[in-house]
Amino acid sequence: MTSIAIVGAGPQLGLAIARTFGSQGLDVALISRNRDKLDDLAGKLTAEGITAAAFPADVLDRDALTQALMDAAAHFGGIDVLEYSPVGQLGVTALTAPAETAPFHVEFEMNFQLYGAITATRTVLPAMREAGAGTLLYTTGAGSIWPDPRVANVNAAAAALRNWVMNLHKELADAGTGIQAAHVGIDVAIGDSDSVVPGIPVATPEQISPLYWELHTTKRDQAELVFKLGDGFPRG
Repeated sequence: MTSIAIVGAGPQLGLAIARTFGSQGLDVALISRNRDKLDDLAGKLTAEGITAAAFPADVLDRDALTQALMDAAAHFGGIDVLEYSPVGQLGVTALTAPAETAPFHVEFEMNFQLYGAITATRTVLPAMREAGAGTLLYTTGAGSIWPDPRVANVNAAAAALRNWVMNLHKELADAGTGIQAAHVGIDVAIGDSDSVVPGIPVATPEQISPLYWELHTTKRDQAELVFKLGDGFPRG
């Protein structure tokens, strides 16, 4: 049996990814801060015939995140897929334009996005190297690719994460490890028809989650896919 650990699991994209992989027979480890919300997600998945369990941890607490992933690996006999998605869980006190941005405006997001991803990866990668197989997937908003000056501090950290993932993909591929690392950029708001943000297209989580399965299965040579409505989405 194989398993996926979803770091930053929530009721929208995280749940959709869990269903996408769970419906293919993978066990699901759900990781985020709130135990009650995780238990609710796990209950929904269990009711659908998907094996799932909650492992609460704050990604800003690197020791707790490491322990949660270790507990998930022990519970399910290993982690074959890691998905790290801080999208939609921003905790900054203010969004800043470039000229207004001070170092402390970026510091939180660097901890949340980049350093959390690195911590999670360092926890699961050694076992993947030993097995000669595995998948590492990371999510940002498309501002990591096409910056938006309204959210410059968030974009800066997201771009750093994307750059690190692209380099990780190349390193692992060039070494012939059998491990896929890839970035998913989301150029839409995630929700339903009632959650439209002016000027930003909206897509459902179920429209987006198949990209993750493609990167895990048929598109393991690609370092990035971008979900963008129009122009024949998704595009990579």
